[in-house]
Amino acid sequence: MAEAPVARQAPNEGADRVSMSTILFSIRHLIGALLFASLAVSARAEPVKPYKDALFRYSKLLQEADGGDFRVVDYQELRDINERDQIPERRVKRAYVSLGVKSVQVNETLGFGERGLDVTRVGPDRGAAFTVIFIHGRGGDRRLGANDFAFGGNFNRLKNLAVVNGGTYYAPSVRSFDAAGVADVSALIRFAAERSGGGPVILSCASMGSFICWGIARQEAAVSALGGMMIMGGPADPDFRKSAAYSARLPILFSHGSRDSVYPAESQVALYRSLRSKAYPVRFVLFETGSHGTPIRMTDWREALNWILDR
Repeated sequence: MAEAPVARQAPNEGADRVSMSTILFSIRHLIGALLFASLAVSARAEPVKPYKDALFRYSKLLQEADGGDFRVVDYQELRDINERDQIPERRVKRAYVSLGVKSVQVNETLGFGERGLDVTRVGPDRGAAFTVIFIHGRGGDRRLGANDFAFGGNFNRLKNLAVVNGGTYYAPSVRSFDAAGVADVSALIRFAAERSGGGPVILSCASMGSFICWGIARQEAAVSALGGMMIMGGPADPDFRKSAAYSARLPILFSHGSRDSVYPAESQVALYRSLRSKAYPVRFVLFETGSHGTPIRMTDWREALNWILDR
């Protein structure tokens, strides 16, 4: 009786298959690593293109430390207000503004729950490459962050930077600086993130509006939608290291006037030093001789946004 045929394996056939499988896996892994590295390099490139940089960039650095993350900027009232404004502190000279951006500016009321939120929006309501939200201080409303001619034209520059680079800018009217105000802004952050398709949202808070930023820092859902925060002439938060934002290592940029009589700069500098000691992503711009409103007028928005978006 003839023996049934027996399947025989060449001595190295199984080993060859394992070797080929390993090689293919390694190739795929290498391709994935290279693609990730390529995306990482792309993400580090400056995403915000110049807009009137010669007029708005910092004129002179008096001090620089921490690899450039702590800087003292020369500020002079005669030069930075009187020579820049047609009417000091009220109307900047025409060269500093471009009003064509108003064609994509609207006032609207967004319905969040039972409370509507009045905002000025500049740019598209969907698909923004990035979103900036500015929170005013006490006594302000959305008109402050939409004013083209006040504050040395700095808000007009922000509007143009957003639109030229495919972004969107929101200036809401915050009715209170308590938990209800925080809830309103939290809803706006989530709304902006959803409408952009997941693009980064930068929350900037000035003066008393900084209480909104510190409140948002404690909300994990809002923090997860943020790309960074800016605190402009505001109070320090001694408990920030207990927040969701601290755990998430959300980048923070401080700007402050050295002669701020409302919220002393020393408190913010101390917080910066504390965070810096933990290798936290933080930057500080101090305007030497600047007062309480100086950061709103003088902060270089393009430099600030690029630092945050590059983290």
